[in-house]
Amino acid sequence: MNKSMQRNETREHLLATGEQVCLQRGFTGMGLSEMLALAEVPKGSFYHYFRSKEAFGVALLERYFVNFLHQIEQQLTQPALPARERLLQHFRYAETLFIEQGHIVGCLGVKLSAEVCDLSEPMRDALQRGASAIIAAYARCLTEVAAEQALPFGQTPQQLAQRCYLLWLGASLQSKISRESGPISLALETIEQWLDSH
Repeated sequence: MNKSMQRNETREHLLATGEQVCLQRGFTGMGLSEMLALAEVPKGSFYHYFRSKEAFGVALLERYFVNFLHQIEQQLTQPALPARERLLQHFRYAETLFIEQGHIVGCLGVKLSAEVCDLSEPMRDALQRGASAIIAAYARCLTEVAAEQALPFGQTPQQLAQRCYLLWLGASLQSKISRESGPISLALETIEQWLDSH
């Protein structure tokens, strides 16, 4: 294995380990020494890959959103289903995971959104870029829905995509707080009503 490949593998390993620690303890609760011990990477090596803990946090969020957007794109572009059903299945999948596991599964965006926005402008920017990309993915799907039926409230696909994202983010935070699926189930029911073509 050449040095470049090894460097990329170590960087990815650090980010994967950091994500798991952040999901458990949050970003501020993640001690670098503990995370590096868990990753079995010497502390001095960390700064070969990241300038600071903040730069590591930005990279964590960028990696998370790339992976999450790939998953969303797969869900929203299944050719066998109508566009409306693809979007609803995306939200139903998240609801099912919550019900099965009792918490918001692997959602670094929800975990860190309230925590880091006032602490780090670069991390806030990374969260905003990720949110914008998710809204854009919803809007592309809703453009297909609009070709099949009228959208509610006389909204454009972009406007309705933003409304869906904001509703789901708020419901996810409340489900995380209450540790109950009720808020996201209510959000799903609301989105279903918005997309009800009858």
